[in-house]
Amino acid sequence: VPVSYMNSTAAIKAFTGEHRGSICTSSNATEVLEWAFETGEKALFLPDEHLGRNTGYRLGIPLDEMIVWDPREELGGNRPEAVRKARIILWKGYCSVHQRFTPEQVARVRREHPGMRVIVHPECRFEVAQAADRIGSTEGIIEAIESAPAGSEWAVGTEIHLVNRLRKAFQDRRVISLDPSMCVCTTMFRITPQHLLWALDNLGSGNVVNRISVDERTRHYARLALDRMLALR
Repeated sequence: VPVSYMNSTAAIKAFTGEHRGSICTSSNATEVLEWAFETGEKALFLPDEHLGRNTGYRLGIPLDEMIVWDPREELGGNRPEAVRKARIILWKGYCSVHQRFTPEQVARVRREHPGMRVIVHPECRFEVAQAADRIGSTEGIIEAIESAPAGSEWAVGTEIHLVNRLRKAFQDRRVISLDPSMCVCTTMFRITPQHLLWALDNLGSGNVVNRISVDERTRHYARLALDRMLALR
């Protein structure tokens, strides 16, 4: 049963819907994977292997029952017996931003900032997630720091814009990035207030700009995958 992360293309969502799968977010990945195992024997998690691995491990699935599928290799680069044994097949893909976080960075925070809590997004590598104090979706990270007492200290392993927002919103708490030389997400950085205003101004004038359209078949199956996720709520 395919389970696809929300941050994926319409084509991937359509593939998921056509093959009786569901979309998930970092907040509900656990619930969606549980549903997948109620529906079938195996789950194909794509396109982020780290989110799939961390979520599967949280559900009690051993690492040796999760394999990485490299589409460029025969059988994904796996032996037939490994494919038969696997409960989760992880597509070989990851977020370039979250991939930058390392266990060494967690160790550095422990060494240089005793008592500082480390919270990371589940798109981080398994070793980083295991070294952290907490794993949290975007919403989970926000809620953790929002509910933390004044004076608490946090190193956050996720996209730098969220870290900066949290630092600004909770000035009575210390919030830093787990990676001191963190780069921005170039995809998210394309969306700016200026571009949003430009698009809204054009819409207000009756001019549709940057229209995104997909063919009817893609729309149908992608919507089906999204509806399956929403039905689980």
